[in-house]
Amino acid sequence: MTAELVRGQNHPLPHARLEIRVSAREPVMAGATLGDEDGRVHGPEWVVHPGAPALPGVEVSRQAAADHRLAVDLDALPAAVHRVTVLLALPLGLGGPDRFGAVAAPFVSVTTLDGTGIADYTLTGLDRESAVVALELYRRQEAWKVRAVGQGYAGGLTALLADQGLDPAADLAGAIQEAIAKGMSRAVAAPPPRIARTARTAEGDRARRDTPPTAGPVDYTHPRRQAPPQQAAPVPAASRQPAAPVAGDASGWTMEERLYNQVWGMFEDLARTTAAYRSAVDFAESRMDQELERVLSDPRSRNGAGGDAVRAAARAKHDELTARAREALDRDLAQLTAEAQVVEPALPPAFAGWDNPVWHAYRVPTEAPMALRLGDLHLPESPELRIPMLVRLPLARGLWVDSGRSEAAEAVGTDDAVLRRLAMDTAVSLAARIVAVHPAGEYAVHVIDPAGSAAASLAPLTGSGVLAGPPASGAGGVSDVLGRLTDRVDLVQMAVRGGAADSLPPDLDTAEQLLIVNDFPHGFDDRAVTRLRYLADEGPAVGVHLLMVADRDDARAYGPVLDPLWRALLRVTPVPDDHLADPWVGHAWTYEPPRVPEGSGILRQVLSQVADARPHRRP
Repeated sequence: MTAELVRGQNHPLPHARLEIRVSAREPVMAGATLGDEDGRVHGPEWVVHPGAPALPGVEVSRQAAADHRLAVDLDALPAAVHRVTVLLALPLGLGGPDRFGAVAAPFVSVTTLDGTGIADYTLTGLDRESAVVALELYRRQEAWKVRAVGQGYAGGLTALLADQGLDPAADLAGAIQEAIAKGMSRAVAAPPPRIARTARTAEGDRARRDTPPTAGPVDYTHPRRQAPPQQAAPVPAASRQPAAPVAGDASGWTMEERLYNQVWGMFEDLARTTAAYRSAVDFAESRMDQELERVLSDPRSRNGAGGDAVRAAARAKHDELTARAREALDRDLAQLTAEAQVVEPALPPAFAGWDNPVWHAYRVPTEAPMALRLGDLHLPESPELRIPMLVRLPLARGLWVDSGRSEAAEAVGTDDAVLRRLAMDTAVSLAARIVAVHPAGEYAVHVIDPAGSAAASLAPLTGSGVLAGPPASGAGGVSDVLGRLTDRVDLVQMAVRGGAADSLPPDLDTAEQLLIVNDFPHGFDDRAVTRLRYLADEGPAVGVHLLMVADRDDARAYGPVLDPLWRALLRVTPVPDDHLADPWVGHAWTYEPPRVPEGSGILRQVLSQVADARPHRRP
């Protein structure tokens, strides 16, 4: 039976190989420190965190996430280690909550590798703290125990690490937060809580928030998806079949909102069911390794028929466990695939791929959508099951289409020239989607193409007349466009902060501004780079958005000064690449860019309608 711990209580650990599962409902960093017999942490090299995620016996996640599974092997710890302290911290300065009192109480569970619960602990009573010691595993007389701690620190990671005896704590805390920021820059942002909810939905959310999760089988149902109706009478297990999927069966006031929540539910379901499969496979491999190790460590059974029989039995058990895990995964994948086949044709243009027939009936909308599709995501266990990558509008971050070399580009044999062309084609496809799903005139599109090398890719935008002006080229063109947009940001910021929005110049274009930058940093001097960084940081809040096409390696000459720029943008790629992460368990998802079908004229058709419907606006 799983022990429900309260603060200060301890419980024996009957196994050496453990998982520490963290559920926080908001992205948190999970890490650990290793202490000696006196509890002293000897230095930063004894700290496990996203920037240094593995030490002998302990491995943690590489990024902040709402759920974590920390791997601990007590037998693999160095002999000098007598304590493993598990700590949690909120990512600060990244737009999320800055104190644990503003989020649901984190829940921590110590389990065996197969998920059997050993001890649970809910961290209650936190308020202004942004970092907390959740629990500690400690050794007493060669036996290991777990203790619930729950010690929070209003001073954050710096105060927590200082309390662990680390010096200088501030430098290490800064390095950890830097690693968190880098990890979160590759994560697909989870949808914010919906404002429009029924009373019944609100009560359900409140009940889930106040009830800690329990060890054992995981419920993969998305919390915002409606539960199926209760049956009047029990159905025999043999005849029980999954309900036929229906498009729009999630909660929401409108069909658009229901489809949006349903897609995100599918995304989370696939992330979690794959995590369960991977955990089961890891358990099977660990069990086989332990059994084979016992055979090899005993000279009496190492050779001969007896040893062969034990090895064969261990491998057979491994195969049985992995086959059972794959059977469960395939069952979940079949249900999700059936749901995707129903949902995809029902998606509105903002959520639909370019090959969806809905685009052939396209009309310029009168209202902005709640989200936009940037491409597709899939995992290696189910490459044929694609999840639409939906991001909320208005865009909170700019986009960066990476035109540089990568392992993915090398794998498909794409040369540099083709890669740059594909990157710009991807940017044009994304820009076309952005303007097409908004009302006429709500977006003004500007292009900086310093060397004029993107004319072919830009043809759909220039030929349709969607652009606010011809693409800017040369150093003078770069300076002019950046100067006008930074002036616009300054004006709008001053008006908003002064509560004087009515005082804006009458000739100021109040439409959202989208700036496409090709071939950065070609044609950019230091002043232009500073302006671009300013637009990336301050622009989205006042309606100025970046869509950059660049090779990060080409910008190395500027040194680390551009690192904040890259982190401020969401990186996408012109070829499939497994660089994005989900916000729940942090899987590496393969991103598929939005592709216009070969030979299709849908892009020009849509942009022509957009251009015809646009009122004349001054850039």
